[in-house]
Order: sequence, then structure tokens, then C-alpha cells
Amino acid sequence: MSENKNVKRGLGRGLSALMADIDVNGPEKNGSSTLPIEQITANPDQPRRQFKPEDLQELAESVKNRGVLQPLIVRPHPSDEGLYQIVAGERRWRAAQMAQLHELPVLIRDLSDSEVLEVAIIENIQRADLNAIEEATSFRQLMNRFGHTQEKLAQSLNKSRSHIANLLRLLNLPDSVQDFLKNGQISAGHARALVTAKNPEQLARKVIDKGLSVRETEELARKQSEEPNNKAGQSSSKAEKDADTRALESDLSAHLRMRVSIKHAGTDGGQLTITYKELDQLDELCQLLGGNR
Repeated sequence: MSENKNVKRGLGRGLSALMADIDVNGPEKNGSSTLPIEQITANPDQPRRQFKPEDLQELAESVKNRGVLQPLIVRPHPSDEGLYQIVAGERRWRAAQMAQLHELPVLIRDLSDSEVLEVAIIENIQRADLNAIEEATSFRQLMNRFGHTQEKLAQSLNKSRSHIANLLRLLNLPDSVQDFLKNGQISAGHARALVTAKNPEQLARKVIDKGLSVRETEELARKQSEEPNNKAGQSSSKAEKDADTRALESDLSAHLRMRVSIKHAGTDGGQLTITYKELDQLDELCQLLGGNR
């Protein structure tokens, strides 16, 4: 029972803390060991889907020369007796296969499906090569699946709340613009500027075609937002919103994945508008408001 407490305590502090909590001198069921590589299988729910071949090849060369220095974290396979499922370390496992290793050092733990997913997400967040969309998606998974708040994530992952909030806002961008960021056609700085643009995809293509800087992109996005609107008074009401209101709109939009608008009416209260694009989104919203999630 104490071992399970250690696992949960470690999860809140990240992968390195989880590793530190493991008793490497303990029994094989919950300690350090080596396993034949054919007894180790990947986790089908691993949130990281892309492994660059060139990076794997570089790691394979290192593994071939120096071995696997950091053990994989595995658990007994939930359905196949005698096999073990990777909790953390799939890149090392893939590289070891390329290097034709026969055994791997492992740390064997009994973890639930929920704990496995949380560890896998945290491990990915702590990697240096994640793009901004991958990192933001990982934050959203932790918030949706495990009920973490932005404040809790900031404390657990040693990141600022503003860093997490800014990344989550990127998920409001159209999929095409998110793809530009994933592919390296625009930077995270460009993407942050595009969040406030009226037509982010059109502006993103202009940024790419003309090689605009982040500062130039911010200026274009600002000019777009100040353009007169067909509805009288709409642009002026947007300009009157304070920074806290705009930040709250962005946070709610990122959390719900729907556009949220807040209009204050002084002492008379105000209006919160949630705009959905598909019936599935409306269904999700109804479930959320009904407490069914």
C-alpha cells in the first residue's frame, strides 16, 4: 500500500520524482531488473505518436556504444501474462531494437491505466523536442482526464501559469494553422500573435509567404482586430474589454474548445456567450454543465 502512495506522490511531481521514488533494490515485482527485449511491448495509448527516424538512429548509435543508461519504466501487461508494457521510455526501446540489443534495464511497477497515462503525458511534457501544439495538447489531456487546474500544472511541472495559459490558447487556432506550427512553418511566437487575428489562417499564409517576423505578425493581427466591423459598436465594445476579461475569455475558450465571449454590464451583471460549431460540441457542453464528465 505504501508503494502505491509513493507512485501517486511521484506523479504530481513529474517523471524524475517518480523515478526517485522507486526502490531499485526492492523485489523484482516493484524494483530494478533486466528483461528480454521481446517481452517488452509498447503502450497503445502512448500520447506521443511521432518518432523522428533521424533522432531514433542517433539514439540507436549511442545505445549501441554505451548501452541504455536510464531504465525503462514498465508494468506487467494487463492482458498478456509474461509480457511487460512500457510506461515510460518507448524511444529507448525503439532505439534498442535498431541497435539489436537483447536485454533492457527496466523498473517494474504496478500502475493503473490512469496512472500509466498520466506518467506518459508528464514524460512527454518534460521532453525538450515537443512542439508547442504537442505540449498544449498534453496540458489539455491532464486537465480533461485528471482534473488538473492550470495552477496545479504550473506547480507540478515547474512552469509558469502564463506559459501554460498561452500554450492552451493555441488550441483555439484552426487546424490548418496548428499544422503550420507543428511543421515548423511558423514559430510559437507567430502562433500566439495569430490567436487574436480575425482570419488567422489567411494571416498565417501571409506570414509564411513573406517571411514576416513575430513583431510584424503582431502588428498585422492588431490592425486586423481594429478594422471596422459591420455591426455598429462591436469593435468599440471589444476595445473596452480589460486584459483580465480577455485572458478569462481565452482560458475558457481553450478549456471548452469553443469560442467564449464575456460582456460586463456593470452592477447589472453581464453575459457569457459560448459558440459551438457542431452538435457534438453542444452535447459535450451539456454533459459538462450537467456534471456528467
